[in-house]
Amino acid sequence: MSDTADNGNGTVSAERHGDVLLVRVDDGKANAFSVPMLAALDAQIDTAEADDEIGAVVIAGNDRAFFAGFDLNVIRGGDRAAIGELVSAGGAMVRRAYGSSVPVVAACTGHAVAAGALLLLGCDHRVGPDAQVKIGLNEVAIALTLPDWAMTISKERLSRRHLQRCVANARLLDGNGAVEAGYLDEAVSPDAVVDRALEVAAELAETLDAGAYAGTVRALRGDVLAAMDASVERDRAAAA
Repeated sequence: MSDTADNGNGTVSAERHGDVLLVRVDDGKANAFSVPMLAALDAQIDTAEADDEIGAVVIAGNDRAFFAGFDLNVIRGGDRAAIGELVSAGGAMVRRAYGSSVPVVAACTGHAVAAGALLLLGCDHRVGPDAQVKIGLNEVAIALTLPDWAMTISKERLSRRHLQRCVANARLLDGNGAVEAGYLDEAVSPDAVVDRALEVAAELAETLDAGAYAGTVRALRGDVLAAMDASVERDRAAAA
């Protein structure tokens, strides 16, 4: 199965690999988050969750980047409503990945900065390149403050030993450093990232009981998901 949707700011395509849905995103540049792109990603998770024959999802970027973060033209454009819509959509996407009823595996094909790094934190298993890419939360270095939902998922997934350096000090890491900090679970040869992510996803799809996984996610992550939901709603309300 193959499906491609032009979302206006990039192309989101999906293809089946057995019981795994591979979702690729490529805007021809650095995959900056836009509202249409996030909506297209959300729709692919809808598809996976609604199909009993899909047991896991892989999200992959392009050859340059996994995702670069929010579209800075919007963030620095001064339109409060547009900024709020984009930031809340990003938070909803990270929360969606973390709370999905199917495992979500990240194929971090290149740089993952700001919101791109946050999406890594929302995925069950993260495969990245053992290369000199840039992965991390650079918001403080560019005069931005992380929203509450981003703080919540950062505290949940990043290594406590690296939390201050990663968040407050805006340190960007290479692939191996990202494994140590908690952005990634493993780093492999750059040309093997997608294949390895598919391998991990196939194993999860084969070995995990779907109902038990969904119930365990609700129980294990419920408090974090509820906190993220509340933060996203506050962002939406503030921008209205």
